[in-house]
Amino acid sequence: MKILVTGGAGFIGSHLVRQLLADHHEVVILDNLSTGALEHLPSQGYMLWQMDIRDEQVIAQIAAAHFDAIVHLAAQTMVDVSIRDPRLDASENITGLLNVLEAARQGQVKRLIFASTAAAYGDVLEQDLPVKEDHKLQPMSFYGLTKVTAEHYLELYQQLYGLDYVVLRFANVYGERQGDTGEGGVISIFAKRIAAAEGITIFGDGQQTRDFVYAGDIAEGICMALATDQVNTVYNLSTQTETSLNALVELFSQAAGVPVKPSYGPVRTGDINRSMLCNEKAVGRLGWQPQMTLLEGLRRTYQYFKTHQ
Repeated sequence: MKILVTGGAGFIGSHLVRQLLADHHEVVILDNLSTGALEHLPSQGYMLWQMDIRDEQVIAQIAAAHFDAIVHLAAQTMVDVSIRDPRLDASENITGLLNVLEAARQGQVKRLIFASTAAAYGDVLEQDLPVKEDHKLQPMSFYGLTKVTAEHYLELYQQLYGLDYVVLRFANVYGERQGDTGEGGVISIFAKRIAAAEGITIFGDGQQTRDFVYAGDIAEGICMALATDQVNTVYNLSTQTETSLNALVELFSQAAGVPVKPSYGPVRTGDINRSMLCNEKAVGRLGWQPQMTLLEGLRRTYQYFKTHQ
């Protein structure tokens, strides 16, 4: 397949590009390199368009290339940034998406894979965990809101123009090459600071939980979404496991082989308390299953940042 990956030089994108190339797909990356980096990518095997998805000129360029599929990863992913600057968040996550959708429509793209988020669900009641795809969407941040809005755009583009899509709601993704920001950024922040023998801070009491899923498993899920005939629907990609931030610190001590003692700060606006996504639909209909244990994933992430200080 000829596949466009927007945001392909970013954290998740760099894991995906490696998997697509290993599967012998023709890959084009569209990335403005604002948060992505060339050093994240293999040295060859793909084409790079250094462009911003918000620029209207991307519509004609993407349309003219006639891709079989687009994986849309380019986005503003920081909850706190979305709270401080909702216009920026909407610019990247809505205007950018619309450019990609228009390009897909004009270029007769067969399928679009969209990276959504656990933040779409907001803070849910304990009895509703793990959260299923049909749970009420009630985002607590503008970031989550733009992702929910984007999902509705995909539904309408499919109804009006026949553009097939798969929405993947990621749990908290982590792994090598992750930046200090984004939903799973706590792991990369901790890994960098522990590697540099610096202190770490937990915002809140540390009892808040997340569902941490390794980026390589996410890349595999995206590849399965590209191949499935179960389209025009939503899948959670998660481990279906809750891990508190306090427990995460204990695992980091094992992964790094050093004692880690966090300090604690105030709760941040927009942060949810508990998060765990049900992955039964992805397991049953995509045939996807997360492979990486959290301890091994933390070891790999820590070692990456240890050698990239």
